[in-house]
Amino acid sequence: MRIPKDLPSKAGSAPILLGRRVALSILTTVKAAWDRVHSCPDIHDGCGEVKITERLRESMRQVLKARERPWERTMAVLPGTESKSGPDLTRPDGITDIPILLIERFQEQGVHDPHAIIECKRLSGADAGLCRLYVVKGIDRFKSGKYGRDHAIGFMAGYLVAGTATEAAMRVNKYLAKKARNSERLYPSDLVRECWAWRSSHRRSPGRPEIQLHHVHLRLRLRQSGRAGKSN
Repeated sequence: MRIPKDLPSKAGSAPILLGRRVALSILTTVKAAWDRVHSCPDIHDGCGEVKITERLRESMRQVLKARERPWERTMAVLPGTESKSGPDLTRPDGITDIPILLIERFQEQGVHDPHAIIECKRLSGADAGLCRLYVVKGIDRFKSGKYGRDHAIGFMAGYLVAGTATEAAMRVNKYLAKKARNSERLYPSDLVRECWAWRSSHRRSPGRPEIQLHHVHLRLRLRQSGRAGKSN
């Protein structure tokens, strides 16, 4: 897969804009890390989000250490961090799953907050409850500004406990349609032409940038090898 040659956007500290090259690099790093995670016998469809996310984070670091492209050498995968949804808050009101710091951006802008955030949720096209939580506890945290308040781009990882990435995206869209939010539906990614990658756009309150979310839907291995299931 080729990385586009366009450079990251030269923007101020607010909003934080990421170019296509950086967004694609994050997506492909997550997928390459997941290929390692998927082979781990203790990571399966019965695991909780925290355990899976910690393993994904460590694998992302390993992937970045093994690569030699310049922009990947300047990307740091941070531990989960506290976040504030507003500048006037005296204490954090959220905890992000996988924050990303771009060292080059930090040197240019001196912003100590992450430049990208990956929110992680279990997901299944056959489970309306998980799809609702994917929106309410995932997408809507970006939309409200609880996560990535000054970000124009965010990321979500859906851990597929059953079914395919396409089925999960369609079930999320069904929930959004039910809430009269068709403009926020998930579409196939315009960066990665593969079934695990999706995108969506969400308007925020006046004065805040619209946020585009990149979604990666990642299949978990079955806890029992004899169980039948579809993969994507």
